[in-house]
Amino acid sequence: MTAPSRTSRAEHGVIGRRTLLAAAAFAPLAACAAIPAARPAAGLRLVTFNIWHNLGDWTARRPLLIAALKAQDADVIALQEVLEDANVGLGNQARMLARELGGYHVAFVSTDPEGAPRRYGNALLTRLPVLAEDSIKLEPLDDFRTALRLRVSVQGRPVDVVVTHLAWQPDAGPVRARQISSLLSWLPQEGVPLIVMGDFNAPLEVTGLATLTGPRFLSALPRGSVATTLNPAKGHPNRVIDHIFVEPEFFAPVEAHIFGDTPTNGEYPSDHFGVAATVRLR
Repeated sequence: MTAPSRTSRAEHGVIGRRTLLAAAAFAPLAACAAIPAARPAAGLRLVTFNIWHNLGDWTARRPLLIAALKAQDADVIALQEVLEDANVGLGNQARMLARELGGYHVAFVSTDPEGAPRRYGNALLTRLPVLAEDSIKLEPLDDFRTALRLRVSVQGRPVDVVVTHLAWQPDAGPVRARQISSLLSWLPQEGVPLIVMGDFNAPLEVTGLATLTGPRFLSALPRGSVATTLNPAKGHPNRVIDHIFVEPEFFAPVEAHIFGDTPTNGEYPSDHFGVAATVRLR
């Protein structure tokens, strides 16, 4: 839910815009049609998971986290609280997970500058063809929050997948609303299907999430279907704050559930539970 303290910050503004193909970053549908589909037409599998950086017993949690993610067999994995810290000999956790899972492209974003010994942020892992990557620091800049977007090819069609992690304080509703506004104003406006995943630090009924719970977006995890995505065994209250939002114009949710909610030898993968969903691209 919260971010550990940092010793360095990147300059304010957009973090980066990187085109991953020789063509324009936001290729039209016709240009994407030649890219082979990575999954059958049955559905697109999505996961979001706040991995709690290296807190708790990281040595015990690491294999549980790998096993939990492997069991979901996801096409796109959104991770929050991802840490790399040379000071304690910790490599980038998202890249480690990708290596263990196999076959995933990794994108990572942090407000800590590239090359810093310690960087903390969000990541996307995907085994779909990647067309473009972009990231931004969300307003207000003094909360040090980011969003990361990959444009991927799904059955030959471009789809934008986004990960973010919003302000955690109980009274930060207006800040979260501003962060969501900053996020949505940054995203491309060309009608490409959009998925937004992450730790929003707010349940669906909170007004600060209004633009993500209105007619444009639908939660793939139905309201009231689970008691919590925060782990009560780690001292958290029951709250559903981890979400996968899709545009119903483009996606039909097929199934959704939480995972990582069963201990192994008394230990859990994280202080959150993961959320997984299968959606069908209309």
